[in-house]
Amino acid sequence: MTTQTFETLAARTLGRRTLLGSAAAALGTLAVPGFAQSAYPSRPVKFIVPFPAGGPVDTTGRAVAQKLSELWGQQAIVDNRAGAGGIVGAEIAARAPADGYNLFVCSIHHSVLPSLKPRLGYDIEKDFVPLSFGAMFPVVLVAHPGVPVKTVADIIALDKRTPGQLSFGSAGNGGGTHLAGELFNMQAGTRLLHVPYKGSAPAMTDLLGGQVQFMFSDAPTALPQIKAGKVKAIAVASASRSALLPDVPTVAESGLPGYEAYSWAAFMAPAGTPRDIVQRLSADIGRALADPQVKQRLYDAGAEAMPTTPEAFGKMLHTEIVKWTKVVRTADIKVD
Repeated sequence: MTTQTFETLAARTLGRRTLLGSAAAALGTLAVPGFAQSAYPSRPVKFIVPFPAGGPVDTTGRAVAQKLSELWGQQAIVDNRAGAGGIVGAEIAARAPADGYNLFVCSIHHSVLPSLKPRLGYDIEKDFVPLSFGAMFPVVLVAHPGVPVKTVADIIALDKRTPGQLSFGSAGNGGGTHLAGELFNMQAGTRLLHVPYKGSAPAMTDLLGGQVQFMFSDAPTALPQIKAGKVKAIAVASASRSALLPDVPTVAESGLPGYEAYSWAAFMAPAGTPRDIVQRLSADIGRALADPQVKQRLYDAGAEAMPTTPEAFGKMLHTEIVKWTKVVRTADIKVD
């Protein structure tokens, strides 16, 4: 990902002043030696990933952990604790010692869960301290080749001509790709019917088979089918065009200004983790994400590396929670 692309994406999400502050803070942390920098880490550091191995959040965690092992000369271990859509791992991480040796790789799910599951056994904002945003996974609006649309405007017009007959698939009820579709309905005034699947792969299979007309897909699932010409890329859901699909317009520039949706992974630690260790971790995670090999590994997985300061990610997380709470309530989304 180019520097210009990163600045555009990050500035829209976090604010240009915050972005510049991120770089300054990270450099300052690296330049000033302190107790935590000399003594930490003295033993293996665990990254708790609340999803199975092989997914985008796991890939982000592993890419960063591997680079940190090299930087530290100390092992960084990925511990997959999947279950309940990310809840199990979050609960384990929230109860872990706040000593800098137990970290948490969170995702967009953890900004949506508070509105879907009001009785969670943890509070993502109170029980954790932010370290850094990690990677953004673009969401792509794709269509079956047989659907007579090329643009967002075409979809809106077709929906008005055939009300209640068009549907979109997602990776699951209440997930990021589902919410991207509901946000589209809210802003476009469409009534695309949501069809949930147990993962992106079966949703894409039914899109290819014509059982649904559209899909708000994560980039790793969509890219191979787009390149093979099996689905049509209509628009990317992020605020700016993606380096992964530079010729595909955004939903916002296609007639829905302000529309923005994407999946992401980020890094946190249990609340109470010492401030100097938080700053050290944030700076080192930033160094890992800026490494060309790590950036390429994430790019190949359909992600764009985007490190920030703890403060910047904390603000972004709160904004995401507020935004998706509104969507969940407006669309009256229910989950088991």
